[in-house]
Amino acid sequence: MGTIAITGSASGIGASVRRTLENNDMRVIGIDLRDAEVIADLSEKDGRSRAISETLDLCGGVLEGVVTSAGVGPPFDPKKMLSINWFGTADLLVGFHEALSSSSGNARVVAVSSNSTTITPNVPEELIDACLKFDEEKAHTIIEEYSGMTAMALAYAASKTAVARFVRQNAPTDQWARSGIRLNAIAPGATLTPLLQGGLDNQEFGEAIRAMPIPTGEFGTPEVIAKWINTMLSDAADFMCGSVVFVDGGSDALLRPNDWPQSFSM
Repeated sequence: MGTIAITGSASGIGASVRRTLENNDMRVIGIDLRDAEVIADLSEKDGRSRAISETLDLCGGVLEGVVTSAGVGPPFDPKKMLSINWFGTADLLVGFHEALSSSSGNARVVAVSSNSTTITPNVPEELIDACLKFDEEKAHTIIEEYSGMTAMALAYAASKTAVARFVRQNAPTDQWARSGIRLNAIAPGATLTPLLQGGLDNQEFGEAIRAMPIPTGEFGTPEVIAKWINTMLSDAADFMCGSVVFVDGGSDALLRPNDWPQSFSM
């Protein structure tokens, strides 16, 4: 029986992933603010360090998988959003790397990104760059230049873009791929979780969320996203490396039908 660590395991996508895995006889170590094996606040450096050390104690230093689903969205403090969504993901992935590489070359990691990475305009590159350089103080300073709805939208998109780029940049390296760790990301669209409901209930953000076109007609569900993550944790992911899988009801395809990279050339 393998052991999978899940951040944000108490609600939303994380809770659905947990149920799916436990139904398949996987052992889950949940990390959350409540109702989890490891209680930790991922918005704080000390909380992230505690989450890493306590999880490693519980798993005996060996993990077969990690799912980073802890995250927040508007309306929420932009600085804390960056800290939870990005630093709470990246610090734990780095902190769990040795335990993943100890799983006999059969580890799977699914980082939860978002389709906001491609459909949110004018996300500051310097903010994404500060995130990828693990400069939390600079990232907070940059987001202070914005306010209100703009700050929250940019913090969310930047944090999720950093997650996707981290996966793309690191997955093919010897440190990850040659260590037997398959690192991939999933990019959900609007999914009816408590996080999304909070946005829908907000007068300012609710209108913007409802205006987002979803070709399939309805919001996604945590259960559907969990099924995809379960597949990405299985041996079906043996040949997946650095993939970012969009499961968003077609929003990205609708808004960017021709926005696909050119062929690689030397």
